[in-house]
Amino acid sequence: MNLYVLDTDTLQLYQDGNPNVVARVHAVGADERAISIVTVEEQLSGWYTQLRQAKGPERLAWAYRRLAATTRFLARIEIVDFDEPAIQRCEKLKKLKLKVRKMDLRIAATVLERDGTLVTRNLRDFQQVPGLRIEDWSK
Repeated sequence: MNLYVLDTDTLQLYQDGNPNVVARVHAVGADERAISIVTVEEQLSGWYTQLRQAKGPERLAWAYRRLAATTRFLARIEIVDFDEPAIQRCEKLKKLKLKVRKMDLRIAATVLERDGTLVTRNLRDFQQVPGLRIEDWSK
């Protein structure tokens, strides 16, 4: 069994109902797909920012509705931890001085530690990570 881990961008496409991504996600078993806790952090921090910046009751209510919807959505997906082995792997990747953002390195390390496949459109950055299997389900 292969574990497919959706990165933050691909998860957003899934949430938005991108037909290609939705079809591919539904084509694999629920036990074969997951997201990283780093993706959860990125999604929730985006909504926290919206809450802090909300001007007026309508915008604040909208941001809270979206935060609630996101939380319910995330609760239905397997979430893999950024645990000690993944942190150690991330530290090794940092020493390679790759031109990959910190959060993306964390996601890559999480996937590598689980011998999974990262599902992403960001091939340019993630192809730099040695040994990382990647697929783009958006096409």
